[in-house]
Amino acid sequence: MSPNRIRIPAALAALSLLTAVPVAAAAGHPGGRHVLLISVDGLHQADLAAYAAGHPQSALAVLLARGTAYTGARTPVPSDSFPGLIGQLTGGDPVATGIYYDATYNHGLLPAGTTSCAGVKPGAQVDLTEDLDRDQSRLDAGQGLAGLPASVLGMTGTPQTLLNPAGLPVDPRTCRPVQPHEYLKVNTVFEVARQAGLRTAWSDKHPAYEILNGPSGTGVQDLFTPEINSTAPAGGDWTTDNAATQQYDGYKAQAVLNEIDGYDHGRTHRTGTPAVFGLNFQSVSTAQKLPTSGGKAGGYLAGGVVPGPVLSSALDFVDGRIGAFVAELRREHLDRSTTIILSAKHGQSPTDPRALTRVDDGKLLDGLNAAWRALHPGAGDLVAQSTDDDAMLLWLTDRSPAATSFAKQYLLAQNGTGTDSTGAAKAFTRSGLQTVYAGSDAARYFGVRPGDDRVPDLFGVAQYGVVYTGGMKKIAEHGGVAADNRAVPLVVSGPEREARTIGASVTTTQIAPTILRLLGLNPAALQAVRAEGTRVLPGLN
Repeated sequence: MSPNRIRIPAALAALSLLTAVPVAAAAGHPGGRHVLLISVDGLHQADLAAYAAGHPQSALAVLLARGTAYTGARTPVPSDSFPGLIGQLTGGDPVATGIYYDATYNHGLLPAGTTSCAGVKPGAQVDLTEDLDRDQSRLDAGQGLAGLPASVLGMTGTPQTLLNPAGLPVDPRTCRPVQPHEYLKVNTVFEVARQAGLRTAWSDKHPAYEILNGPSGTGVQDLFTPEINSTAPAGGDWTTDNAATQQYDGYKAQAVLNEIDGYDHGRTHRTGTPAVFGLNFQSVSTAQKLPTSGGKAGGYLAGGVVPGPVLSSALDFVDGRIGAFVAELRREHLDRSTTIILSAKHGQSPTDPRALTRVDDGKLLDGLNAAWRALHPGAGDLVAQSTDDDAMLLWLTDRSPAATSFAKQYLLAQNGTGTDSTGAAKAFTRSGLQTVYAGSDAARYFGVRPGDDRVPDLFGVAQYGVVYTGGMKKIAEHGGVAADNRAVPLVVSGPEREARTIGASVTTTQIAPTILRLLGLNPAALQAVRAEGTRVLPGLN
């Protein structure tokens, strides 16, 4: 079996029984412990090691000097933000969580906007992106704050109120929209902490991250989600210029500083420092993806090891913010009771700009649909939903073996011309794909039964360096299975810890049970931990 395949026992079929057999958390919260989880999206293990070696007095180097580094850590597959973070906070892969990406499809739900459900054919896009905002153009997602962006810390801590229900798929049993937190199949670290009477907080990039509330809908008491794809002051969104991304990340970092000081994210109410809290940083990710920013080169230098000027700036920025967290914890006398966990939702690929091949997936899918219609007069498009970054996930309108095989064979027969990192023509073969899992093979790859409503009907593993895009605005992406996508840092740093390196293979899903163990709670209170047998990270006794 491929080392990238998910190895989950058949006992997962009993997952539906887990909610009926709850596992209680251990009593109490000994010593007022805290866990600060930091996801530096895009950061590779190699990036962290190189930065710490080159900056021995940096905050990142200090974390390594006072903690356990797991140099063999890997993210879930697909290596996207949603399955990546949800894995860290539930202990589960998509087989348990039901979350494959932020934009997917479900063959059992009804299309968004359905109000009269009788007789409606199932099949719906599940779009948990910025598209759900009341107003995507605004940093506050449509809340209506005056004085943006400076006033953004005044955003609500309950971002589900900022979602447009008309954009949500509909449950045919109830004929009502399915909220993001209802779409998650298992509980979260936040829910377990709250059940133990502990405070929780998180900061992330879209209001749709209210999925972290978990099935109860109440997991995160203070959820700060400024919209990263809103319009930035200089034009474009906050990801199109790395200086803007750093400014955007600065708001979330300030929220964490306020929470360390015992306030809510906006510093409006005294709440006490959360037991489990944190944020994601986007600055490294956009620095890796942008060809240029501010007139300087993005990504890495040739060879894929040394960061270019934009990425170097982003790394310095993140290091500075983490240093501010460490200093504030010390000022508040919380440094002896707080463990910092540093990781990433995903990496980014390719790191070597010479490996890049940009492939226009839109043309490939248009050709696939046209070929299908030619063989089936009167039929509609075969592709119901495509999500292609540096992997290809397709959901089809016809799930028969004949249809899934047709899609696979068509894609593997396509050769063409894309572009390299300079924009020059570059040939590609097999639609840029290395391996394609279709139909029941795709289901087995992810460890679910064939015909599962959520699993992609086709999962394409891209050749190294392939990025699916119709333009030239990106030089790297994530979502695939390459080491550049999945080999992220994982550091557990805190009081009374010494520098230690563990090179054994671990997964970022092991962060979730580790958080609970650090808080004195029972890791088995997490449904995905019980279903998948996810273990606490080794060496933390």
